[in-house]
Amino acid sequence: MTFSVLVEVQLRPGISDPQGQTIERALPNLGYEGVSEVRVGKSMRFAVDAADEAAARAQVDELCQKVLTNPVIEDAIITVEPT
Repeated sequence: MTFSVLVEVQLRPGISDPQGQTIERALPNLGYEGVSEVRVGKSMRFAVDAADEAAARAQVDELCQKVLTNPVIEDAIITVEPT
């Protein structure tokens, strides 16, 4: 079976986010007041072939731990859906 995967990577709470801070500081100058707690992350979409959803999720979790994230400072939210 083929599964559609979305991996959303964000810095863990308490980890400094200089990109988010820069964006947050710039927003009032652009006319956007009241926006706070800006955090920048990344997302990846891809397909995985696996026997079932549990196997696909396990494969993606391993991929996140070894390649797609820095598990010391980043968390990944994984969404797996059959295509």
